[in-house]
Amino acid sequence: MQTQKKIDKLLSLAAITFLLFSCNSNAVFDRYIPIENQQWHSDKGIDFIVNNSDTISTNNVFINIRNNKNYEFSSLFLIAKLELPNGYKVIDTLEYEMTDDKGNWLGTGFTDLKENKLFYKEHVVFSEMGAYKFSIRHATRGINDIQGKNPLKGIMDVGLRIEKIQK
Repeated sequence: MQTQKKIDKLLSLAAITFLLFSCNSNAVFDRYIPIENQQWHSDKGIDFIVNNSDTISTNNVFINIRNNKNYEFSSLFLIAKLELPNGYKVIDTLEYEMTDDKGNWLGTGFTDLKENKLFYKEHVVFSEMGAYKFSIRHATRGINDIQGKNPLKGIMDVGLRIEKIQK
C-alpha cells in the first residue's frame, strides 16, 4: 500500500510538471547575458538582436536585471537604445528602484540573488519586419567614478524579455 502511495505521488508530480511546461508562454524573446566578474563597466553595452516577423501583435518589453548583495546602490540608471530595421533610433534614460525605503531588495528570489523584471516599453507594436537592436548600458555613477572607470559591482546578468499581450 505504501508503494502505491509513492507511485501516485510521483505520477501527480509528473502531471503537474508536464502541465507547467506545456502551458503556452507569451514570451516572444527572453535572453540573458552574464556580466563578466559581476562588474558592469558603463562603457560596456549589452546588445540584443530581435528578429521580428510579427507586425500586428502588441507587446511589452522588459529589461531584466539579476543582482546580488554586492550591488551598492538603491537605484539603477540605464540608457536604453532601440534601433529599428529602417535605422531609426530611440534612446531612453531610465531609472529603476532596486530597494524599498527601508533598504530591502526589490525583485524576486530567496537568496542573495535577486531578479528584477523592469518595464521598458509598454503596448509596443513592432510594425516593421527585420532586426531590432536593443542596446543597454548603465549610467549609474559612484562617488569616485570618472568615465566608467569604477564598474557597478553585483550585477550578474542583464536580460531582455518581450511578451506578447494576450487579448
